[in-house]
Amino acid sequence: MVILLLVLGVLLSVSGLLLKEEFSSGSSGAQLWLACLVGPFGVWIRWFLARLNGRGLGKSGILRWLPFGTLITNVSAACIMAGLSTIEKSVNIKNFDTVANGIQLGFLGCLSTVSTFIAEFNAMRESKHPWRAYLYASTTMGISFVLGILIYNVPVWTKGFA
Repeated sequence: MVILLLVLGVLLSVSGLLLKEEFSSGSSGAQLWLACLVGPFGVWIRWFLARLNGRGLGKSGILRWLPFGTLITNVSAACIMAGLSTIEKSVNIKNFDTVANGIQLGFLGCLSTVSTFIAEFNAMRESKHPWRAYLYASTTMGISFVLGILIYNVPVWTKGFA
């Protein structure tokens, strides 16, 4: 574990140095180095929230079949992405696009988990209760869509951002 942490430290340091070198140019390289720096945090949060899968709600554990950890990570990533897009429309800061794209690619790309979502959907579809798979997919996409629309459009409707 110590060796892996040292390797991680070296990789993050190199990414930070290269990001600092390219950041002012606003190039795609700067976005990639920032993504390398923030990506591990998305993975760690996703790993932590995966512990909620299979537990259900409350002491009785109702809806135990619903993977709440995956649901929370995917909906959170969609909401944060909508928020970043909204902020990107409203601010005129030179380097905000670089920061927003780096966070979206790195942190949110690692936080959201399409592969786990599809694996869980397929496992539910092949179980004794295949309707759960479609309810899970509809819930994930529906909540993400509604919250994303609200997060992105409420400032547009109220403040007139275009």
